[in-house]
Amino acid sequence: MLFRRHVPRTGSRRSRFLAGVTAALLAAAGSLIALPGTAHAANLVANPGFESGSLSGWSCSGGSVVGSPVHSGTKALAGAVSSSDTAQCTQTVSVQPNTAYSLSGWVRGAYVYLGVTGGASTWTPSAASYTQLTVPFTTGASQTSVQIYVHGWYAQGTYNADDISLDGPGGGGGDTQAPTAPSGLTSTGKTSSSVSLSWNAATDNTGVTSYDVYRGSTLATTVTGTSATVTGLAASTSYTFTVRARDAAGNTSAASNAVTVTTNAGGGGGTGFKQAAPYLYLGWGDPPSPSTVMSATGIKWFTMAFILSSGGCNPAWDGSRPLTGGTDQSTINAIRAAGGDIVPSIGGWSGNKLGPNCSTPEALAGAYQKVIDAYALKAIDVDIENTDEFESEVVQDRVLNALKIVKQNNPGIRTIVTFGTSTTGPSYWGNRLVERANALGAGIDVFTIMPFDFGGGADMYGNTVNAAEGLKAKLKSTFGWDDATAYAHLGISGMNGLSDQQENTTPAIWTQIRDWANSHHIARLAYWAVNRDRPCPGGGVTSNCSGINQSTWQFTSITAGFTG
Repeated sequence: MLFRRHVPRTGSRRSRFLAGVTAALLAAAGSLIALPGTAHAANLVANPGFESGSLSGWSCSGGSVVGSPVHSGTKALAGAVSSSDTAQCTQTVSVQPNTAYSLSGWVRGAYVYLGVTGGASTWTPSAASYTQLTVPFTTGASQTSVQIYVHGWYAQGTYNADDISLDGPGGGGGDTQAPTAPSGLTSTGKTSSSVSLSWNAATDNTGVTSYDVYRGSTLATTVTGTSATVTGLAASTSYTFTVRARDAAGNTSAASNAVTVTTNAGGGGGTGFKQAAPYLYLGWGDPPSPSTVMSATGIKWFTMAFILSSGGCNPAWDGSRPLTGGTDQSTINAIRAAGGDIVPSIGGWSGNKLGPNCSTPEALAGAYQKVIDAYALKAIDVDIENTDEFESEVVQDRVLNALKIVKQNNPGIRTIVTFGTSTTGPSYWGNRLVERANALGAGIDVFTIMPFDFGGGADMYGNTVNAAEGLKAKLKSTFGWDDATAYAHLGISGMNGLSDQQENTTPAIWTQIRDWANSHHIARLAYWAVNRDRPCPGGGVTSNCSGINQSTWQFTSITAGFTG
């Protein structure tokens, strides 16, 4: 992609963007703090200030009781957040149906959340000292218990929590005896997107009313019987499950034995991976607030650009900004807090890239791993372009071998390679990339083409489809796949509005491309870039608008309709 490198980077724009994101996040958090009237009662939370010196009453995926810093008393919770665990602590509390309650707690740290499982929640983006969070909610018509939680966010460092209170009338008639732990948890079946489980019934003095099934530390489903099917899972991915029993008073048992299951590969021999992920670039183009775009369009994923070399085999955003602790991480945190996620774009047309700078596949895989670990990623994209990477046999092979290592070391991660194309399919170098991916056993999940910059006046729909069909044919002949499997390994990354060569992809054309992508069940749809998804008819090829007449975020809204 040529155009995206030729616009000067402006620090003041980046600062305005970060300030806008922070203000939007604080406003969102503040909107949750207004409290309705509620019936007052004693605090219903057991061990609310952790003054017992233990986690008694709480179930935590990672945490301990500390003597400092505390909000009051002599003890507080320290949640040991990692790159793969939010250190969530939960407690199930007996409540009354159709009743207003107020959950509150004092927290300290970055991106600390307080809420009710399956219900209301709030959070603070940054609390250098203890800050109170408050969540009002009303129970359902037949609800007799709630699970409250507090947790941090991935790779954001240890958080603290203290003096957690649930204010409202208690329920349960005084029963405080928890059921026994379910036993014999086992998997009875699986698909590419689901796992079926069964277990032996727990016992209780008054009777077990339900079972909570956990995927890791996350509540996946609640059932009344001794079996369940957990859906919405990723293909070829390992998951660990446990089960807890509950009684009518809301008392919760200890966890059952854990069982780990790997889901099947995607249907039709494909990847089982579908991603609508337009590019978002913080280096120029008045980067928009991602939460604003998500709210307006329904988009969930962004392709974040670009990871380059900061010198040698060291990854950094644009080759200069650190992986953690900066604007990029704040943006990723905001996207995830709004229910989305990101895939980083590693490489691109220009800049000092990792592929040529890392001397071996092992070293390059190590650089990729640093990016994966920084954000507990589900997918990575290597945008392999220009003569230093794409048109180099040595670097092509190095990238593919590095991605093979990444797949081996990170079960379930999806690997994407993005590269240019001719109007009829891959060029010589694109064909070589596909052939070498097969020969080296790289296990690439998605081959994404960039069907633009063919020349002014090009038929953008026709050429995009022809290029995609050419790639599909190459994948079939190289890997021996059928049509469905080849399409399921194919991605398209276009350019909205005017391209570098004055091609015009209008919203109507992009809708046609999206509909074609859906009808052929390809794996990925992206475009360059959300920064440009704003109108400026006659504005030419510029960084912060498309150069054509359109609605704001129109291309992103169209992309959000990609389901594969």
